[in-house]
Amino acid sequence: MNDLVKHEGMTDMRVYQASTRVFKLFLFLWHRLKIRGVENIPARGGVLIASNHASYLDPPVVGVGYRARPVHFMARDTLWNSKFGSWWMDSVGCVPVSRGTGDIKALKLTIKTLKEGKVMSMFPEGTRTEDGELQEAKGGIGFIIEKSGCVVIPAYIDGSYKAHKKGAKFIKPVKITITYGKPITQEDFQALGSGRAAYDKHAALIMERVAALKDERKSNS
Repeated sequence: MNDLVKHEGMTDMRVYQASTRVFKLFLFLWHRLKIRGVENIPARGGVLIASNHASYLDPPVVGVGYRARPVHFMARDTLWNSKFGSWWMDSVGCVPVSRGTGDIKALKLTIKTLKEGKVMSMFPEGTRTEDGELQEAKGGIGFIIEKSGCVVIPAYIDGSYKAHKKGAKFIKPVKITITYGKPITQEDFQALGSGRAAYDKHAALIMERVAALKDERKSNS
């Protein structure tokens, strides 16, 4: 599961495409999913989509929202505990992360994936919000950004908290909208400094952009 070599091949496109079709059907029928700003995502090169995290629905929303290229996700390693879970998570190109341990293998694989010009998705807050509000980002995302040289696309998901907040037993048919923002470039990050002292600043910049998308969503609703 945590063997770096096992994940070299990453996505099984047949499983990935079949999964996104199922998620798309569910999200469009049950949640009337609306997608905004997908044109902001570069068609080539390493891209890190950084979104707020309010629900278990968020990864499918990000993946269905952008289907031009496969999106690889970081996910907690306990999701590999079952035989089916392990097969599916590996097939769709997820990266296992051991929470609270500073998982170096996961960080290295994420950086490698981005350097190869692929798309990764992360939730900078690290865990789902308890109250629906945005949380502070963890500094680890700054390390990934600097070492990979990727472009970051901030994203805001509206509605997933009401649909299935932390601890909820049922998924409510609430409308969900995902908005992808303008790219944050390496020049933007470098203007804040480099090295470990700047990682928290990089993370804060991402959350500022996510917050701006949230404010824009509120003003337009």
